[in-house]
Amino acid sequence: MRHGFLLIDKPTGPTSHDVVSQIRRSLHEPSVGHLGTLDPAASGLLVLAIGAKALKVIEFFQDLSKEYEASIRFGAVSSTYDREGAIEAVKPKPGWQVPDELKLRRIIEDRLTGDIAQIPPAFSAIHIDGKRAHELARRGNYVHLPARPVHIEKCDILTYEFPHLSLRIACGSGTYIRSLAHDLGQLSGFGAYLDNLRRTRVGGWRIEDAHSPESAAWGDVIPLKDVLSAFNAIEVTDGEEKDIRCGKNIQREVKAETFAWHDGLPIAVLVPSKDGSRTAHPRKVL
Repeated sequence: MRHGFLLIDKPTGPTSHDVVSQIRRSLHEPSVGHLGTLDPAASGLLVLAIGAKALKVIEFFQDLSKEYEASIRFGAVSSTYDREGAIEAVKPKPGWQVPDELKLRRIIEDRLTGDIAQIPPAFSAIHIDGKRAHELARRGNYVHLPARPVHIEKCDILTYEFPHLSLRIACGSGTYIRSLAHDLGQLSGFGAYLDNLRRTRVGGWRIEDAHSPESAAWGDVIPLKDVLSAFNAIEVTDGEEKDIRCGKNIQREVKAETFAWHDGLPIAVLVPSKDGSRTAHPRKVL
């Protein structure tokens, strides 16, 4: 069996879990996970981990940067910050004029780029006292989510003709594009919500290399050898492999987290031993 990552172009409509279930069935492989979900209304790049060993290395890819193409509509707000929620028209204050492109660029550059504090949408998967925020919001409960730091590397205007705005956004992990759309609407004075979203990049992987859920096959899975090529790695002997699986240190010196490989597959993540000896400790056995 092949362990690795699979790039999927998720269509709008199904949840990310729906796509995972579809790939499990088509590949006859129960061990399938993802590196980060997309909302049902969003499309684009969904990176899946295929095989038990691939699932165990997901933790090393949780903070990858991402890139999106977003369509935003001014003149209304949404309860979910996107078109799936309850839409309410916004009346601008007397004397307010439709923002021109220059004004929007200034708002984006001054308030919505770089390291910013962002309040996630109430309808999100964030946990509050063991419950998902969206579950509480759908029951009519008041949901307060504190602002949290996110990084927006760039936010470029592609097209603009009021009330429609298209953006290309490169951002760090944990950024909500729905919140960015809502905040832009509030700062412009006209209200706005996310009308469409497409993820085009996750880390170094791009949508151009993705496959549809229907056409994806085992031959499209990127081997773990390629997935983990940027990480420190050593090849271990048969004897060292047995010691590692028993949780024992091995007589190897590593200076940082290092993948131990044996017989073509990663078997553990090694770290320097805490006792100061020139040995490696298996922090995580795969």
